[in-house]
Amino acid sequence: MLILENIWLALTSLVANKMRALLTMLGIIIGIGSVIAIMTVGDSITNSVTSSMQSMGANNITVGLQQKSTEDEVTESGMKFEGGPRGRAMSDEDYITDEMLEELEKAYPQEIDAISLSESVGSATAEDGKLYANINITGVNDGYLTANELELLKGRSLTDVDQEKAKKVALVSDKLVNNLFEGDTSAAIGETIEVTLNNKYYIYTIVGVYEYSASSFGFSSDSEEDISTDVYIPLKTAQNQSHNTSGYSQFTVITSVDTDSTTFMETVESFFDQYYGRNENYQISAYSMESMISSMTEMLSTISVAIAIIAGISLLVGGIGVMNIMLVSITERTREIGTRKALGATNASIRLQFIMESVVICLLGGFIGIVLGIILGSVAVSVMGYDAQPSIGGIIFSVSFSILIGVFFGYYPANKAAKMNPIEALRYE
Repeated sequence: MLILENIWLALTSLVANKMRALLTMLGIIIGIGSVIAIMTVGDSITNSVTSSMQSMGANNITVGLQQKSTEDEVTESGMKFEGGPRGRAMSDEDYITDEMLEELEKAYPQEIDAISLSESVGSATAEDGKLYANINITGVNDGYLTANELELLKGRSLTDVDQEKAKKVALVSDKLVNNLFEGDTSAAIGETIEVTLNNKYYIYTIVGVYEYSASSFGFSSDSEEDISTDVYIPLKTAQNQSHNTSGYSQFTVITSVDTDSTTFMETVESFFDQYYGRNENYQISAYSMESMISSMTEMLSTISVAIAIIAGISLLVGGIGVMNIMLVSITERTREIGTRKALGATNASIRLQFIMESVVICLLGGFIGIVLGIILGSVAVSVMGYDAQPSIGGIIFSVSFSILIGVFFGYYPANKAAKMNPIEALRYE
């Protein structure tokens, strides 16, 4: 009951000195508002990036060839320096072959759902009179289409027959259909697109139209008509056109749901040691999307917390301001304190009264700062193109820290008031 009475006394005192109370809370408001805004932006970006990476396949493992470093060089002083890459171009013997991938799938049938392969042919412009569409032509296998989960709007996907016979068929985006076929997906099926790549002329028959999805990591200033989208053709077709029949320098393993991708990543590297253990120039290197997500989340969280701590320094300034005003308030209310002590108020009740007043000031400033921070953070996140997700942890931390500041910076003035001699306080003019 005594606590409620002290809260009421604190609110009455603040209402009696509105401007002074507002100026006192200003440092708390700015500090809490800054922390909440920064953590809101940080959490929103982190969650958005994490969701985008997970949609790309959290269980995917990317495996590629990496040049081995030269042996460590030892100077006369005994210092060791690790040499850089050897710099030798890849030969036919260095590439990952279809036989290696088949053996990998046979060795781990329960862990591997599919293997994604792709071969970039190049960028070009498909034209039809005055109409055009910018495209990237990429050869893909069934595993690639499985991993990327393309949503077909019309037509069919690439078939095994397309892959085996290296047919010149293609999956195109709805953006390309908008540019070349006025958005009519039905009319696009069976039609051809003509492109020139490396001074060679190619014609592809459209067999399917997929829904274009912009990458969350890309920032393009191109207009809607100039956006470059992917045209997917059979992998063997792409290899024939790029004259690459030696193998692959990189592939992606789509693991099963129950497989720990981080652990299996090491298993894949160990598996390829039998092929590349004696290779003097290249070795296999693997990384999982799950490990990248973890590293990315940790890095973004660390940056947000570091910036929030810097912004939180203003909270200390605000706390000092609270202490200063409380000391002024005690001086102004010396006779009130003397009267209460003369009527039997204990040192503990006097101390509690002024601590509660300090806490109420900090809490009010904290609540205003939280609202301001959420508004500023949400506006900033919206401008950046992300979904606003206020930091719940930041809000809880801010409320707790506001109470802590109130107690910490209010204790000294409150203790000073509690130790006043009632006779001297009553004599104070």
